[in-house]
Amino acid sequence: MRVLSVDLGTSNTVAVLAAHGRPPRVVEVDGSSTMPSAVYCEEDGTLVVGRDAERRARLDPARFEPNPKRRVDDGVLLLGDNVVPVTDALAAVLRRVLEETTRQLGGEPPDEVRLTHPAQWGPTRRNVLMSAARLAGVTGEVVLVPEPVAAASHYASLAVGQALAVYDLGAGTFDVAVVGATQSGFTVLAEDGLPDLGGLDVDQALLEHVGRQVSHRDPAAWQRLLRPESTADRRARRALQEDVRVAKESLSRHAHTEVPMPEPFEDVLVNRSDLEALIRPSLLRSVELLASTIRSTGMAPNQLAGIYLVGGASRIPLVATMIAEHVRVVPTSLDQPETAVALGAHHVPKDGITPRSQDLTVPRGEPDTVVTRPVNPATGGSPQANPATSGAHQVNPASSGPYQVNPAMSGPYQVNPAVSGPYQVGAPQQFNFPSVTPRQPEKKGPNRKVLVAAGAAVVLVLAVVGGIFAFGSSGTPDAQDCKTDVALDDKGFTGCMRLLAGAVADNASCKSGGTPGVGGVNSIKGTVVTCSVRDDYSVQYVLTETVTGAENGAEAMVRSLKSDVVEARWEGNGLGGKYQAAADGGLGLLVFTVDRLPLLGVVTTSTGGEDLTADVVADFFERDVQPGT
Repeated sequence: MRVLSVDLGTSNTVAVLAAHGRPPRVVEVDGSSTMPSAVYCEEDGTLVVGRDAERRARLDPARFEPNPKRRVDDGVLLLGDNVVPVTDALAAVLRRVLEETTRQLGGEPPDEVRLTHPAQWGPTRRNVLMSAARLAGVTGEVVLVPEPVAAASHYASLAVGQALAVYDLGAGTFDVAVVGATQSGFTVLAEDGLPDLGGLDVDQALLEHVGRQVSHRDPAAWQRLLRPESTADRRARRALQEDVRVAKESLSRHAHTEVPMPEPFEDVLVNRSDLEALIRPSLLRSVELLASTIRSTGMAPNQLAGIYLVGGASRIPLVATMIAEHVRVVPTSLDQPETAVALGAHHVPKDGITPRSQDLTVPRGEPDTVVTRPVNPATGGSPQANPATSGAHQVNPASSGPYQVNPAMSGPYQVNPAVSGPYQVGAPQQFNFPSVTPRQPEKKGPNRKVLVAAGAAVVLVLAVVGGIFAFGSSGTPDAQDCKTDVALDDKGFTGCMRLLAGAVADNASCKSGGTPGVGGVNSIKGTVVTCSVRDDYSVQYVLTETVTGAENGAEAMVRSLKSDVVEARWEGNGLGGKYQAAADGGLGLLVFTVDRLPLLGVVTTSTGGEDLTADVVADFFERDVQPGT
């Protein structure tokens, strides 16, 4: 029996093989136990993955996606001029692992493939993963294993009735789960997570800290790094991001290190204490969520068999320190937390994986379906994905098994309960654990489609600080808050929209209504408020139907001007996000989105003449429109 377990992570993928009666071992791909989950799209649509993708990204970063798993809800990726389905990107990563495993097995494919996933992933995302496996060429049985269950199996041998907690701080997200042992295997007693906290966010915080040290020397050069306009600028930005990541990892072992900087800046010395001060508020959120998740099971932390650390970012020494201080339990970690999930998946009984909820309701933050409306870069229209440009791992309805793309259905990744593995609908089992009242899924609004005309923009998430409105326990709204709190004030703003508008809502002339978009892009649906900031500039604030709708709409509008695009991060009023600016023939446009919220802002001007540039529009936004200014 040849069993392959794959932990397809946000930044890195780990594979473990057990064959011919030998103990499980890590499959080295390209000479390393971890393979970057990155993908790069060639001009002909061929997808390159792993370290080869990272190397080619130095030539053209616009064709590179370092974290395709983080884009699981987007449906498509825009890599250069090619629109690539997310399933194709994930399939390319899995295919590379499968090819190397098959080579090491002497040409024999594995009989069973186990794929791990976050415990919070519902049927939509799980079927995206299953679709990718079939597209990658997996012919044997596919078994899905929740990541905390796999980690629990790797770390400890639990007696029936015992439980442990898994603190999983990966590159893209933070997940926490309490896993209990039953007579037939494991069950997830409680789980939660933070979609806006991970190693990538630590990198971003450190990058901004470095920027505060050097940007005063040459503000224009620093802005070119933040808003690259040329290939050379994009290469410099990517090199800097990589150096910042390496510096972060070095600070887990050393008290201080240097970040190499491109000219004209001098190298920056950073200390572990600097990094800890930057990330302590965000890590506190994760530790508090760990404690509350444990409490929700009816158990105290000292009743658990342990708290175990998973994910590369959990190497940060402050993580273990804060857990010990706040939860009063010293957590346990192995030398390689990156491999714990893939190794543990081998020890989970195939028929003993029981999610906490036995129904197929959509978890918080997960779309009911992944709606894909890719754009054809050559025509600006929205036909079906072009097989000639969808990469080497195209959707083939004839071979993709029960997880086919079916345009006639309400999304390409339909749930098939008959084949979705251990997540069957059925009567809940009885376990000998403390009484737990399951959290009821939050009610969602109607599942309306948002028709957009471009691939979603890359979302770089920054740790969110408290806002000025009392949304949720953190003081900052989430997507569900924005959908449910839709009461309008005297100017037509909802609470979320007014938080985004900031001082503009108070000082400008605003009125409800208007059609968002320019250049014929008028398919964005939602609540709109139009404000006149100056005689020559107006701003529209839009509460859209979905987060993906806001991001796709922003991308489509900017690209409608057919000009170079300036993009950068923004922050204010406890929110953060990305803006993109363009100017063409006297028409200026800037579109700004909010991380993880269905909000969109559109700044337009048409009186700038030929001297109007994207930088001029960006300067106006940062000075007069950006929340908190």
